[in-house]
Amino acid sequence: MLFLMTDQHRIDTLGAYGNPHVSTPHLDRLAAEGTRFDNCYTPTAICTPARASLLTGSAPFRHKLLANYERNVGYLEDLADDQFTFAEQLGAEGYRLGLLGKWHGGVRRTAADYGFEGPDLAGWHNPVDHPDYLAYLREAGLPPYRITEPVRGTTPNGSPGNLLAARLDQPVEATFEYYLATRTIEMLHRWADQDAESGTEEHPFFLATHFFGPHLPYILPDAYYDMYDPELVELPASVSETFAAKPPVQSNYSKLWAFDTMPLEESRKLIAVYWGYVTLIDEQIGRILDAVRALGLEERTAVFFTADHGEFTGAHRLHDKGPAMYEDIYRIPGLLKVPGAPRGQVRDEFVSLTDCTATILDLAGSDTAPAVDSRSLLPLAAGEHPEWAPYHVAEFHGHHFPYPQRMLRTSRYKLVVNPESRNELYDLHTDPDELHNRYEHPELRDVRTELTRTLYDLLRERGDNFYHWMTPMYDVETDYDTTLSAFETETVDAASPHAGEGRP
Repeated sequence: MLFLMTDQHRIDTLGAYGNPHVSTPHLDRLAAEGTRFDNCYTPTAICTPARASLLTGSAPFRHKLLANYERNVGYLEDLADDQFTFAEQLGAEGYRLGLLGKWHGGVRRTAADYGFEGPDLAGWHNPVDHPDYLAYLREAGLPPYRITEPVRGTTPNGSPGNLLAARLDQPVEATFEYYLATRTIEMLHRWADQDAESGTEEHPFFLATHFFGPHLPYILPDAYYDMYDPELVELPASVSETFAAKPPVQSNYSKLWAFDTMPLEESRKLIAVYWGYVTLIDEQIGRILDAVRALGLEERTAVFFTADHGEFTGAHRLHDKGPAMYEDIYRIPGLLKVPGAPRGQVRDEFVSLTDCTATILDLAGSDTAPAVDSRSLLPLAAGEHPEWAPYHVAEFHGHHFPYPQRMLRTSRYKLVVNPESRNELYDLHTDPDELHNRYEHPELRDVRTELTRTLYDLLRERGDNFYHWMTPMYDVETDYDTTLSAFETETVDAASPHAGEGRP
């Protein structure tokens, strides 16, 4: 199995998903040879929790790794020692495991602690000071990392904003993306050589390459920085966002990312540079796929491509990601090629990054049950039509500060519950850019009620205690004492199985 993953990757940057300008021939070929999932979503639009869900097959509220450690707001920083992971299960079943690139899965336990080979590349962005990367540059006679022309806005207190982009004074061969592809190819060859030398049956493998891009800042050599003419860029309609009837935190985040302090021409250029980053990564993926073919592994290797979440790139006057559950950051690319499966399929079922976990286990012939919030995608990739949930549930717990959210996405509507202020309801058929919050609109009252009750029931079934907030606040049916005040009754049967739930 080859698992290719990017970070903060918008689905609309790939030719396979309809972009007419960005060159992504290798990923487009993967889509043509396998299955493209058009409704693939992340369980949460934040790096560490999403990656922990991939590793465990569990929703964030369950595995409890809820925030990136760089902006930790008091949550756990590592998975529990007894937490199930697909890696440990595959390792126990004889799989070689490799991971080149972004880990971002905790501070105490590294990828090696879960059985993966590869350098420990910690952090949220390309660790260009890592000894293995520096050794790679020296061995290849390549120049060191150096950037020029940084692009920043201005934050509310007048200080320089976060770095959004810069020119990289290195050739493509020196980029971190090229380095990661090279190390991946080297591992493939090393494993093949070890099998040949041993004269034994080939070991099955799971090899992941996790690119740090196209996460901002977009730091690229000139050839990619200037690859696309900004005139080709059509700004998203949501740059006209007014934040009217939206949670105030969205406006605050817009100020943090200093969108309004830069001209729209700068936003066009930033998107064009982002496109260049996508093409750079596609080329490196092409090198890896070529190596798989050259080693004679193509017909025996399943290939995944996905991302941990999307990125705003100016949509809703925002950058990065954050406490706003828009399609820009929750819908992600999802490609899967399985040897022998139908080619060129397009599936519209709601699937999740978390579903990759059960799929990996299923491909290995392993038990998928421990991946409790995951469902194998193999029946879909095989062209079957099993019953499938007509919705996606997502969650968010904070970044910079605690901020709990839950989302229900159906084929037409999206409900977002925000306890701190306004809830949100969007009709994606009439308002695909999610500009108009219709939660309070009377004509959608019945829709709002139905979605709220569905989300409430799903959270209760999962064991997500967020439902406790919803119980007294919204029009939901319940069968327990919402005040948790059983002590107020005259008698309580301590032996009752529901005594601890506050049932009278």
